[in-house]
Amino acid sequence: MYHPYFRGKQFDLITIRETANLMASSNFVPIIEPVRETLNGLEKTLDAICDAKGKAIVIINPLYGDHSNDGQCISQLLREKYLSRINISAGILLHEGLSVAESLDYLNEHKDHNPCLVHAGFAEPKLLSEKIDVKINKNIFLEQHCGKLYRKHFKGCERVLIRDGFKKRRNADYPELEEFSDLHITFSEEDMDGFGDFLIVGDDYSIGGGPAYAVAIHITFIDENKDDVMYIYHFVSTTKDTPTDPAGKFGQALDKLINKLDNSNSHVYETRAILEFRALHNKGHFPGLGTVKKLSMIHHIETLSIYLQG
Repeated sequence: MYHPYFRGKQFDLITIRETANLMASSNFVPIIEPVRETLNGLEKTLDAICDAKGKAIVIINPLYGDHSNDGQCISQLLREKYLSRINISAGILLHEGLSVAESLDYLNEHKDHNPCLVHAGFAEPKLLSEKIDVKINKNIFLEQHCGKLYRKHFKGCERVLIRDGFKKRRNADYPELEEFSDLHITFSEEDMDGFGDFLIVGDDYSIGGGPAYAVAIHITFIDENKDDVMYIYHFVSTTKDTPTDPAGKFGQALDKLINKLDNSNSHVYETRAILEFRALHNKGHFPGLGTVKKLSMIHHIETLSIYLQG
């Protein structure tokens, strides 16, 4: 049902590995777009998913990162190690620069890999749909690129809508609270079988961040008083005007998070990730910004798992 979309950086892959069992038991299917040259982390992640008896979709022609010009290494990995694993699917990213002929070539190359189409700005949906003669496992639509008219050309199999609920800003500019998404409630009204998002990272891709003038902790929650819409808290450090002392800024942001949890009806589930934030607060420990991002992503996955399991 839920399809979180990851760009395959280090802490994205660690997040998937650490939640592999939870996602498998919740029937969540991560989509992974590999962006790093080395595929060791991806292989470890797919092995963890297989061990958990879960499912995943791997983009074989990434738009971003080290494989954006040639994804053959990804295809080779799938052929050599995961061809017999029916739970690992090849995802073909249908972006603006891809032709119908190239799309069909990718489909034929990966027809034995339970191919999924990931629609992300493709220009010829009607023509492609008429020429496809390979069984498609799933159609996944990135909402900002795929309106209802586009989506009507691809029926007959499972369909998933991905919405980017995270509004990317400079850390210092985030508001304390804003709406994230209602797609977990409304996807069926969109004539979809499932939904997804880009977690608390967003669709915008960047190689790496600069100095942290401000540190922000992003925590999603579902508000039962507002039709179960998902919202997001942004806990931003008080200090915002210097690139130094990320540990101190994390402590400021974490104080705000713990204060919200302890002194108000925050609606935030006490997930494993939240317990880890509490432990960091008690120890006064800064684990690094990558781990902070990982914990926020894990909390997002845990929140949706708790909600969807009732």
